[in-house]
Amino acid sequence: MATATDTAGTHLIGRIDNTPLDKEPFDHIELSSVFAPEVYSELLANLPKTEDYREFYHKDAMMADGHSTRHRMFLYPEIMPFLPREQRAFWTKLSRALRSKEVQTAFKRKFRGALEGRFGKSIDKLDFYLKPILVRDLEGYQIAIHPDAPRKAITVQFYLPRDMSQVNLGTHFHYGPEGEAAARVRAMQFAPSSGYAFPVLPESWHSVPPTPGASGERNSLMMTYYLKDSMKVRLRFLRDRIGEFWAYLIGRPTSNAD
Repeated sequence: MATATDTAGTHLIGRIDNTPLDKEPFDHIELSSVFAPEVYSELLANLPKTEDYREFYHKDAMMADGHSTRHRMFLYPEIMPFLPREQRAFWTKLSRALRSKEVQTAFKRKFRGALEGRFGKSIDKLDFYLKPILVRDLEGYQIAIHPDAPRKAITVQFYLPRDMSQVNLGTHFHYGPEGEAAARVRAMQFAPSSGYAFPVLPESWHSVPPTPGASGERNSLMMTYYLKDSMKVRLRFLRDRIGEFWAYLIGRPTSNAD
């Protein structure tokens, strides 16, 4: 019999379909109730220990001691055996639901205009591969204003706090990269079981201000879609996936491969 975790993808599709597209300051949706309450409670109970993540080397996330304030774990099937049994069972099910073609189609449907405009093809001709990642940001994490790398097609982030005490730690959306436009901000609320998604465009400027001391861990789940448009891209995806598995196997940090 299917559990709530098994049907998390269907629940998410409903939230995507029923959330209106917002065009300010760029096309995006701001999601609430991303997970059913019972799934979210189970998710929080199964968040891995920080030592089960791998440090992510990114210039904006580095500390003076050479360590990173951002840690991540890819939710690929081959990574799941590195988790304890109960966590492995939960994340295997949830990852399978989130990685479904049906969830991808829901995001494509929501952002059809922007995606067709950017890639010059009918949405039915566009196919993406997904990188699903559990993310843990430590105090001091930040990332400067940027629009995301052009090889990304859709960026999704689900916030995973335990309560409303971190509500001010959300991503900032900007009207431009500098000056008055950069100062104009739409701040996402870092609320339980919430999040956002947007099609990656030249104007999708966003940032995360430095997380203040005593703010605690900033847990989230990121889903990034990349266009399958050439054999080179497919081989790069395979290379990155093998690299992430190898990083877990030998216990090393991961570099900025995005």
